Amino acid sequence: MAEEENASMAEEENTEAIQPEFPIGRVKKIMKLDNDINKVNSEALFLVTCSAELFLQFLAEKSAEITTERKRKIVKLEHIRIAVKKHQPTSDFLLDSLPMPSSQPSDRPATDQKRSGSVSEKPVPAGTRRIDHIFHKSANEAPILIDNDES
Repeated sequence: MAEEENASMAEEENTEAIQPEFPIGRVKKIMKLDNDINKVNSEALFLVTCSAELFLQFLAEKSAEITTERKRKIVKLEHIRIAVKKHQPTSDFLLDSLPMPSSQPSDRPATDQKRSGSVSEKPVPAGTRRIDHIFHKSANEAPILIDNDES
């Protein structure tokens, strides 16, 4: 009996509380985007959060290995695609979701590319607006007059 108590006390001392790095509320929102999910159990949420962290760590490590093999310093989409292709279980579900690489080889230095064009000419992702459009007055909008007379 005393041995069992000592063993359980030793287990309690050795175990640390695992705190996920990802915000649990954000993971829950992402999970609830699936129409089949109505409620999310806290234990399931914790496991999904920890699993996502482990998967992202694995993917980052494999992508970094590919990057160093190619003697590059920046991890690019091409390196992530190669890492995913090399790991069959990951390739089965993730490869179709990754965007296709550009037609230009990414291992070529960027010095050949011309930097003509301003920031405002770059395409904006769907569902977003540039900040200058928020503050831009439309042509049909009347100016706002402020009366500072204190009579």
